[in-house]
Amino acid sequence: MEREFLYDRDHVIVDTDKGKVRGYRYDGISIFKGIPYAHARRFHAPEAVKPWEGVMDATSYGYVCPLLEMGKPGGELMVPHRYWVMDEDCQNLNIWTPECGGKHPVLVWLHGGGFEAGSAIEQIAYEGENMCREGQAVVVSINHRLNILGYFDLSDFGEEYANSGNAGGDDIVAALKWIHENIAAFGGDPENVTIFGQSGGGAKVTVLLQTPAADGLYAKGINMSGTIDQLFAESDETGEELAMDIMAELGIDGDIQELEEVPYSALAEAYKRVKPRLAAAGKYVGCIPRANGIYAGSPDRIGFRKETAHIPMLIGSTYGEFTAFASPEVRKEELTENQGAAMVTEALGLQAAQELLPLYKSAYPHRNPVDLLTLDFIFRLPGQRYIRNRSALNECTYSYLFDLDMPINGRSVPAHCADIPFVFHNTQLVPSTQISGVTERLEKQIFDTVMAFARTGSPENPSIPHWPASTPETENVMIFNENTYLGVNHDRELVPVFAKYMGPIFMKRMAEVMGKVQH
Repeated sequence: MEREFLYDRDHVIVDTDKGKVRGYRYDGISIFKGIPYAHARRFHAPEAVKPWEGVMDATSYGYVCPLLEMGKPGGELMVPHRYWVMDEDCQNLNIWTPECGGKHPVLVWLHGGGFEAGSAIEQIAYEGENMCREGQAVVVSINHRLNILGYFDLSDFGEEYANSGNAGGDDIVAALKWIHENIAAFGGDPENVTIFGQSGGGAKVTVLLQTPAADGLYAKGINMSGTIDQLFAESDETGEELAMDIMAELGIDGDIQELEEVPYSALAEAYKRVKPRLAAAGKYVGCIPRANGIYAGSPDRIGFRKETAHIPMLIGSTYGEFTAFASPEVRKEELTENQGAAMVTEALGLQAAQELLPLYKSAYPHRNPVDLLTLDFIFRLPGQRYIRNRSALNECTYSYLFDLDMPINGRSVPAHCADIPFVFHNTQLVPSTQISGVTERLEKQIFDTVMAFARTGSPENPSIPHWPASTPETENVMIFNENTYLGVNHDRELVPVFAKYMGPIFMKRMAEVMGKVQH
């Protein structure tokens, strides 16, 4: 199919509140990249960008936030990545729009990587082109400050650092304000904004629910694999000891403002040297949001803010999440049920197997018992709690599970990030999604679900079964797989029991895997 590319000095120019930006036209949509939504001094709140003269070129991605670590690429078959130029001046966003004169639903992507890593373009599957074109929606992705640049509490050192522990969150709020004020010029409806994110991005959706300054800047939320407790291991301590240790490591004598000028590489290395001691003592080490008068804190600690009770939420995870990465290498198609059950007994012991296997058979009748060993509980257990608590506030909380095995390593269960290509309509970019006769159908079901939710606040659409909202007593889980169906409390009993038995075994297994990776 021939695709049209258009770029000239007069084409696709949009007026923002600070000046004109020029994007380009490609295959029926307009694309803008690297638009600045704010600027900020290190550890300070973001400030509005200054107006500019003429037309700003917006055809190239902007800087991404510097990372503490640049690991060796791996796992590219399952999660293809790309890496970009890093700089602290990273408050920028990207926009894909069907037409600059329309009024389309807006979807704002918050990337994963916890609060420490990642970027708006890190995964190839984050590309917004297909979601925009196929869904006739405006898609926005955001870069913001991360790690100790975005989440380093220095509030003990003066009012100017009052919310430095949530500077990355302040960036996201600033981006949402920019979107609210400018997105109509790009064809978006500022009153119909859906925030969605995966892993750390899903957790950022929760942070926004708990941040009063974000109220009114979004209408719906999608939390994908963002309910892991470790993402909200909040400390009641301030960052004073961490800051003093870093300054001592750098040879700085007392003036906190000198940390604003230290080259990032030196700051990061000093942080990595002092962090282990503080972490071992249970002290504050930053890199996660800090509860204060600006960010209310995790809903697990204080409950969901009632001011956001009306916000519809779509919440889910994948069958395997991190557990899938430590799965035993077996070819399930060659195993009988009895053989799979025997492997469970060998791995967990007779008592655990006798307790778990009947629960597993009830929850996942279509799976071989051996798949119990790769069942996620790290996300799913707090996810069950999250959905119970959220659904107690409203009648617009929806639960899903991504349950399609990947055609690699003897049909591996779906791991962390496996659902992202389906949500973005980008399965053709990720080799491990390709299953003949299945991928296209499931991609349509998931994509139609996301777009229905973005338009109306309900995921109901003709491609899937009827999907009622969840309640504290009844979790209605749409289980997306080769034969998508609705499960009702399908794993409510199973997951807590499995976590009890599998938790210590999984942690040991992951330690062994990480040891191999490091060597």
